[in-house]
Amino acid sequence: MKRALVIGASGQIGRPTVAALVRDGWEVTAASRGGGRDRAWGEEVCTVRLDRSDDAALAAVVGDGCDLVVDVVAYDAAHARQLTSLAGRVGSAVVISSVSVYDDGKGRNFDTLHEPDGFPAYPVPVPETQPTVAPGEASYSTRKAALEHGLLAAADRLPVTVLRPGAVHGPHSPLARELYFVKRNLDGRRRRVLSYRGESRFHPSSARNIAELVRLAAARPGTRVLNACDGEAPTVAGIGAAIDAVMGVETETALLDGPPEGSVGRTPWSVPLPVVFDMSAAQRELDYRPVVSYAESLPETVEWLTQALAGRDWREGFPLLARAYPDLFDYPAEDAADTEG
Repeated sequence: MKRALVIGASGQIGRPTVAALVRDGWEVTAASRGGGRDRAWGEEVCTVRLDRSDDAALAAVVGDGCDLVVDVVAYDAAHARQLTSLAGRVGSAVVISSVSVYDDGKGRNFDTLHEPDGFPAYPVPVPETQPTVAPGEASYSTRKAALEHGLLAAADRLPVTVLRPGAVHGPHSPLARELYFVKRNLDGRRRRVLSYRGESRFHPSSARNIAELVRLAAARPGTRVLNACDGEAPTVAGIGAAIDAVMGVETETALLDGPPEGSVGRTPWSVPLPVVFDMSAAQRELDYRPVVSYAESLPETVEWLTQALAGRDWREGFPLLARAYPDLFDYPAEDAADTEG
């Protein structure tokens, strides 16, 4: 039986990744800071505590060697060096990066989103050959680019599949965008306001579909960079309608022709131009087919969010989301807005 180590196993992507590898016949060691275990894993999964910053601890977990390392939480050039130092003891690696590394070729990218005329005008869809930001330490995007550069530079010693997901969704998300609609429905809000006429498209990535890509890449070791998104990129209005259907509610949507007016109309998917990624390379190289559509994934997400909100303020349950969107539920401003139905 082939042996796999999953780093960051207790997180949103790590949980279904461990389960997918086990189903495919791998002997899996699930490593995380807390050493936790997901209820979906069988007892055959070995769990270990791992401080990712401790090189010696990681080397000890790898031990005499393993066939595969899956790194869900790798972040920068230092992590690339850490992983490539294991070359010779590891058969191959699959590492999670991000679509935020892409540049539109004119210096606009995820780091310039809020600058005047700073929103990137990407091709639709974005292929993996699209330019990326320069590697560095300045931002999440540049750090992820540095991670990729470091891994690919050592590909002759450690075959690596780099996966670039988009707006990751599913249970256990620290940035649960679907909360925008779920909480409104739970609060009895039957009217919402969407900017850009609800037509914004920001390509989502189900954690289960990312796990499927990991499974496929693990079975076909090699060096490649692949987008890791769902089979479709729904509009924000379509996302709201799909969540309403799961929750059995009827709502009214007011539309803004242009950008949000302050907090009104602003959602975690609201973008002035489409952000959609090409999945043909994954289909061609790995025979990837999504295991779940966006709509099919929603029931478990809605159930998890509903339970996570029970009896506590949303900012307590989702601090990362609250920092990114502090005015996500500014109901008084919405009620006062002059918008069309």
